[in-house]
Amino acid sequence: MGDIGAGSRRSGTEDLDQAAATFESVRPRLFGIAYRILSSSTEAEDLLQDVWLRWQAYDRDTVTDPAAFLATVTTRLAINALQSARVRRETYIGPWLPEPVATGDDPHLGAERGEALGFAVLLLLERLTPTERAAYVLREAFDYPYRQIAEIIETSEVAVRQLVSRARKHIASGRRAPVSRAEQRRLLTAFVVAARSGDLAALEELLAADVVSYSDGGGAVRASRIPVVGAFRVAKYVRAFADRFWAGVEVEWADVNGQAAALLSRDGEPFTVLTVNASGEGIDQVLWLMNPAKIAALS
Repeated sequence: MGDIGAGSRRSGTEDLDQAAATFESVRPRLFGIAYRILSSSTEAEDLLQDVWLRWQAYDRDTVTDPAAFLATVTTRLAINALQSARVRRETYIGPWLPEPVATGDDPHLGAERGEALGFAVLLLLERLTPTERAAYVLREAFDYPYRQIAEIIETSEVAVRQLVSRARKHIASGRRAPVSRAEQRRLLTAFVVAARSGDLAALEELLAADVVSYSDGGGAVRASRIPVVGAFRVAKYVRAFADRFWAGVEVEWADVNGQAAALLSRDGEPFTVLTVNASGEGIDQVLWLMNPAKIAALS
């Protein structure tokens, strides 16, 4: 991706306060774009700092549409950042899961719709190329016209339509029809109750036959370094550590990535964000987000 900041110079006519006000007015959307492409609120925040520095130094008198300009800078930097992030994630210890972000106050993270925000879709987006992912996010979450997406990612409109089409097919083929938010919350609540008591039969009843349990500890805490697959195996796995895992645990309910999650704390310190993805067949995925660096913001 080209460097949109190349050859820029500081504007002498627009003061910095106006530049900051313009940036802040579109910041929620910029964060929404960056987070959906990177699956990391920390990396998204760092990227927006870079966008702000470029905007601050740019000759802003030459920009006719600041919102479009800033979205372009954000997307191009995010595509480059994702390419580097994927190299790092290849050496990640254990399963890698998206960094959770609280959505109780801002359910759509600056988007007109909540698409490409839930964990199920974010995990599927990891399998796309960075450019496919960016095109899908801009179209599906923010409803950008194909022509504008083509300008942002520097390709043809025909190519953008192909990128979005491929991404849609991949998402559709990799995901069953999700349950409603209310049903997802009910299943999560029932799972927490069954997991806490170590009720093997109740756990199996909640789980889809091919359920997968992912534990993201990042090597910083004890967590399973391989996914656990299948209803019986996941139920046995959860029951096996019930006594020591749930001892003294306080459960707080939160809205994370547009879905219900359980924030688990011990002695007032959050140590796990637990959520599930589910379809008509039951819970398809159990996600244990335990890496302290990833859940720090939620605490």
